[in-house]
Amino acid sequence: MGTALITGASAGLGLEFAWQLATAKHDVVLVARSQDRLDRLADQLRAAAGVHAEVLVADLSDRRDVERVADRLRDQERPVGLLVNNAGLGLNQRFVGGDLAAEEAALDVMVRAVLVLSNAAAGAMVERGRGAILNVASIAALLASGTYSAHKAWVRTFTEGLAVELKGTGVTATALCPGFVHTEFHERGRIDVSTYPEVAWLHAEDVVATALADVRRGTVISTPSIRYRAIAAAARLAPRGAVRAVGRYRRAIESPDTPAE
Repeated sequence: MGTALITGASAGLGLEFAWQLATAKHDVVLVARSQDRLDRLADQLRAAAGVHAEVLVADLSDRRDVERVADRLRDQERPVGLLVNNAGLGLNQRFVGGDLAAEEAALDVMVRAVLVLSNAAAGAMVERGRGAILNVASIAALLASGTYSAHKAWVRTFTEGLAVELKGTGVTATALCPGFVHTEFHERGRIDVSTYPEVAWLHAEDVVATALADVRRGTVISTPSIRYRAIAAAARLAPRGAVRAVGRYRRAIESPDTPAE
C-alpha cells in the first residue's frame, strides 16, 4: 500500500488506523482539524515506527480544505496507496427543530468529503493500476437512526457502486461497517450510551485489524465481529417497520427527555 492517507486521524478509529499502518511500515498522511494533536501523533509514529508521517490540517466541512486534501491524493509524485475516509461526527439532536448548520456540516464531512476524496484517490490510483479506498460506514447504515444512518447508508451504497466500477482496474473499494466501538466518538457527540451492555461494544484495535485484512482481500463490505454480522443480516431481512421501531427505541434511550414518537 505504500503511503496511507487517513482522515480523522487524531482520535478514535483514525488514530488506531494510523498506528496499525505505521507499525506495518507504511508512511502516513494524517488529516484532521487539530494541529497540536496531529503534530504529537506524527512525532510518536516517527519515533516508534520509523516511518514518514506527514501532517495535513484540514476541516472537511470546508470545501477549500477538502480540495487541498484532494490535491494531495492526486499528486502522482507522492502517491497514496490507501485512502481511509474515516472522519465523522455524531449529532445528538433531532432533525426537526435541530441545528440545521450542524446537520449541513455533518453531511459535508461524512458524505461530500467522502465523495470528493474518493474521486481524487480513485483517479490517481486507476492511472497507476493499484490502490485501495476504505470508507468508514456503520451498522447504522442498515437502521433508521436519524441523519447519521442516512449518511452512512450513502457511504455504504456509494462504496459498493465504486467497487463495481473499479473491478479489473487493480484498485479496490471497501466499506467498513462496525457497531459500537470504544472510542471518543460518543463522548465528543455528547451521546449517552450508558444503557448499552458491554457485549455490544467492540475494541478499536480489533475493528481496524479486521478492516485492513479485508482491504488486503479486496472485500467490499467489512463488518467486524460475528455478532454484528448477525445483526446486519437480521436488519437486511427484517421488515422495515421493525427496523424503524428499533430506531425509535434507540432515540428514546439516548434522549430520554425527548419523546420518541
